[in-house]
Order: sequence, then C-alpha cells, then structure tokens
Amino acid sequence: MFKNIVTDVFFDLDHTLWDFDRNSALTFEKILKANNIEVNLTDFLEVYKPLNLSFWKMYREERISKSELRYQRLKNTFDALSYSVSDEMIDILSEEYIQYLSSFNHLFPNTLSILEYLQPTYKLHIITNGFREIQDKKMKNAGIDMYFDQVVNSETAGVKKPNPIIFEVALAKANARPDTSLMIGDSLEADILGAIGVGLHALHFNPHNDAKHTHCAMIDDLRKIKTYL
Repeated sequence: MFKNIVTDVFFDLDHTLWDFDRNSALTFEKILKANNIEVNLTDFLEVYKPLNLSFWKMYREERISKSELRYQRLKNTFDALSYSVSDEMIDILSEEYIQYLSSFNHLFPNTLSILEYLQPTYKLHIITNGFREIQDKKMKNAGIDMYFDQVVNSETAGVKKPNPIIFEVALAKANARPDTSLMIGDSLEADILGAIGVGLHALHFNPHNDAKHTHCAMIDDLRKIKTYL
C-alpha cells in the first residue's frame, strides 16, 4: 500500500514499540514494595491506569504541568483506594517511578524483527510525548536506539502530539516530506489524527482492540506492517 510512496517511517514509542503497561507495572511492583506501601498491585493498577491516561490527556492539552501530572495521578489513585499517603511519600514514589521505569525493557512482540525488516529500506524515526530524561534511556536499555535516525520528543519540540508543530519539527529534522512519510502509533487522537492533519500517511497500531474507525488502516500486530511496507 505504501511501498512505492513512503521513504520515512515515524513511530510512537510508548504503547507502540515499548510495552509501557508491562514495564510500568513492574516499576510499581518494585517501588511500592521498597517503600512498604501495602496495597494490592492489581487493585492499584486498575485504578491508576485510567487515571494516568486522563491526566496525560490533560497534559497533552496543556491543562496541567509535568509536575502536576506526576503528583496528581498518584494522589488520586491512593485517594480512590482510601489509602493514606503523605505528599512527601508521593514525591518519593514519583521520583523513583521515573528513576526505575527505564530499567525495564519489555517491547511489544515482533518489535525487533519489524525494525530489522524496515531499516534497510526506510529511514526510521521516533515522535514521542514522553519525558525527555527517560525516553532515550528506554530505547537504549531495550536495544532499539540504533534503529532510529531522529528522535523528537515533546519537551524539545515545545508542544505535544497532536499539535502539528511537533510533526513539522520531526519532518524538518528528518529532512522528510509529509506525503512520503508514514506515522505508526497507538493513539487515534495524538498519533493518527495528528499525523493526518499535517499530511502524513498513518497506520494505527491497535493491540487492545479499540473502537474501529475509517481514518486509516488498523493493525493488531507489528508484523502486519509488512502488509503495507
């Protein structure tokens, strides 16, 4: 579909190549135990995960700061579990979460094989809303940093996906044209609609069976990128 069109492929990182949910769960297991926080991990994650998504949406929309995101997602989780934690402990957990998150390096199935397949033919890049201080560590520790030519994060670009500016910055750094570029990501709002809005082709990685749409093709396994490239 894109074989004779695309020269540059832009990937999202978290939830697309790097298995954020799995690595995040392992991080919380480590830091909650280390700080003697006696909550059931499954119960904690069941509350935390949707709260984290909602606070990230507010962060993307510039409605809260990075520090507010880091504090509020934990504060609201503990409040919902009726577990009393001091602000000092929340700050400790927040710092340790960022410190240890990149030490876990699980990738989605077939990440390495699809990058090996694509790299000889296409220039590969990353566009991520993740925090600058840990995204590079995630990629290096997971052994995928060498596959990518340009890595653009929202803190460097000054805006977050789906803001068109971050895509324009990434295109400029990659010396790529939107009509010969493909964005692959898991977020319909941030990755797919953001990319389409500035003229990129898009492919929606949807491993969790989110609602179908007609904006672009959807895949549930990274191997299926071979159908399009």
